[in-house]
Amino acid sequence: MADADDVRRLALSLPGVVEIDSDGFDFRVGGKGFVWSYPERLPGKPRVIRTDIAVLYVGDEAEKQALLLGEPELFFTVPGYDGLPLVMLRLAAVGGERLAELVTDAWRMRAPADLTDLADDSGS
Repeated sequence: MADADDVRRLALSLPGVVEIDSDGFDFRVGGKGFVWSYPERLPGKPRVIRTDIAVLYVGDEAEKQALLLGEPELFFTVPGYDGLPLVMLRLAAVGGERLAELVTDAWRMRAPADLTDLADDSGS
């Protein structure tokens, strides 16, 4: 079972990551977001930042669908994210090792090559 503190620890352990000031968590590398708190929008209600759900960059629609279909207990999406390479991750349902893999993969897809090369050299 993971939480926002686990996401923060993992994200900040990666090269070149900055945390953007937000009501939850929001991490970027090379100016590009790779993991952040889910901004839930329900009809007729104000937006709520959900720190128990992470939005992850997954690269493309094929990867998104593979995650949604393969691990529905972990991942979901909403209509506002249709066509975007993003999934929502239920943090309470994911283990630490899997979370580390997901955050690192999202970072790799968004990080500039010089940073991913640095991480490869250091074993991240």
